[in-house]
Amino acid sequence: MSEWIGRLQTSLEPYPWAWTGIALCVLIFAAWLANWLTRHVLLRGLRRLLRATMHREAGHDSEVRLSVIPRLANAVPALVLYAGVVAVPDLPPLAVTVVRALCQAFVVLTLALSAARALDVFNRMYERKPKAHEKPIKGYLQVAKIAVYVLAAISIFATLVGAKFVHVLTGLGAMTAVTMLIFQDTILSFVASVQIGSDGRVRLGDWIEMPSQNADGEVTDIALHTVTVQNWDKTITTIPTKTLISDSFKNWRGMSEAGGRRIKRAMHIDQKSVRFLDQDGLGSMRRFRLIDDYWNEKQRELEAWNARFDGQADAVNTRRATNLGTYRAYVERYLRAHSAVRQDMTLLVRQLQPGETGIPLEVYCFTNDTRWGAYEGIQSDIFDHLLAILPEFGLSVFQSSSDAPLRISLTDARAPAHLRDMAH
Repeated sequence: MSEWIGRLQTSLEPYPWAWTGIALCVLIFAAWLANWLTRHVLLRGLRRLLRATMHREAGHDSEVRLSVIPRLANAVPALVLYAGVVAVPDLPPLAVTVVRALCQAFVVLTLALSAARALDVFNRMYERKPKAHEKPIKGYLQVAKIAVYVLAAISIFATLVGAKFVHVLTGLGAMTAVTMLIFQDTILSFVASVQIGSDGRVRLGDWIEMPSQNADGEVTDIALHTVTVQNWDKTITTIPTKTLISDSFKNWRGMSEAGGRRIKRAMHIDQKSVRFLDQDGLGSMRRFRLIDDYWNEKQRELEAWNARFDGQADAVNTRRATNLGTYRAYVERYLRAHSAVRQDMTLLVRQLQPGETGIPLEVYCFTNDTRWGAYEGIQSDIFDHLLAILPEFGLSVFQSSSDAPLRISLTDARAPAHLRDMAH
């Protein structure tokens, strides 16, 4: 073999660049062969080995892990060129220096890209943990990727200009102020990510409302610079991470964790329909079994009060039950007996200040189902019943008149039927 190479070199002596060209072709072929062997032999065997040792259910993650290795394989032909270019005869020293510098820069770039991909793999592995949404690390890993890219860029620059890495890095110290000015958003976002991750104010899957950013939906991603929110109408809003520590927002996670969703709604009662209950009205109220205990307690209370005014027959000197108070007691007991209302949370029925729209009777309670659709259904069923049974207490809801034609009747709807017929 050596004799054949010697004869070939002797025959090419009249052509000085021919032997150099052949040597370069051999070197390029060696680099290609090294790349082919790495990808089709080494990587294929390593891929089979990793698949055999990994869990079956982690198939997707294994593919992600294996995607890091081909990036490292790209450095093999560069290393072959870096080591073999010095053996090429009659190659100018400048060309050798340039090729070796380019190969070294390519290896550094390959290592940086592989490190970035490895960080992505680590993030995906971390997100598979059950409590990963409580403390996402994507923002930290993005900072690490920026640091890797910056160091790789400095190293490549130092290699191409022929300077030492430490000298270039030291020279950047004078540009600290400029660097902080350029990366101020990144620095602020990183600080915000650290604070968000430490106090847990926002987690993946939380439903947040931030009117200043037109965000009202579920948090789907927490990155270094932005937090992605999928709104209730399926639109996407990106919020700068730093605004989550500078602006106010509402997080519905507390409601979900508590297991109760608040109902806070008022019915406006017509003030003209409020009255005392007479004997007929008291007898009618006895039909409602939910307020039996209320009537018994109320009767004892009224009798004790009115005993102090014994002998004064005037009704203004006595206390009497009202239809509104009785209805309020009925609403409270109805909610106490409702299977979809949390009994261990605040539950009350109260009057608010009367106004031009009547007397607001507010219902304040919590449902035991926090899902939006189920919550709206429970709330609607409750008020359907409360509004429908309201006339049984002699009450009416205040409602503004519309521009529709009015039907005027000169008879009292509460009068007996034969009197109404006579009026007609």
